[in-house]
Amino acid sequence: MERCRLVFSGSGGQGVITAAVILAEAAVLHEGLIATQSQSYGPEARGGATRSDVIISESDIYFPKVTQPNVLVCLTQEAYNKFYTITRPGGILIVDNHYVTTSRKVDAMQRELPIYERVMTEIGKPIVLNICMLGAVIGITRLVKPESIMKTLQSRINPDFFEINQKALDIGMDMVKDYAMP
Repeated sequence: MERCRLVFSGSGGQGVITAAVILAEAAVLHEGLIATQSQSYGPEARGGATRSDVIISESDIYFPKVTQPNVLVCLTQEAYNKFYTITRPGGILIVDNHYVTTSRKVDAMQRELPIYERVMTEIGKPIVLNICMLGAVIGITRLVKPESIMKTLQSRINPDFFEINQKALDIGMDMVKDYAMP
């Protein structure tokens, strides 16, 4: 596995940072990989800009910040406008087409996914939008196994919410089944 650098961006309350923490923990605790995760927030607790960087590797990581991500996820228009240019050439840009309208083309594989729409149609609660997005990310990249994400979730969430999170992860992976990398 080559080192993979990811940036998850959106607004406070969308669970962007939680998704990044879950991915990093799954990589370390259940896949035997090395990972770092860092985050930054806007001044507001909810609604402000958020960004979380994750690096996953088989070898040592010496700097925890991502400057050119292999994978950039933007869940708001503000995040897209701010970060779309940092995507590594040949990388992957994932946006939720409910919140983001792409107007610029970058040298990356762009995926405009109906994340919010599918979550609301199939689950009816936006609280698992982040897990659906995480399903799309691991469905495309295959960085970690879905089982590793679910084991991590099992240790972090109330058991009453386990099934809804499993469904959200499955929806995300289903959305990108035709885009998975080899």
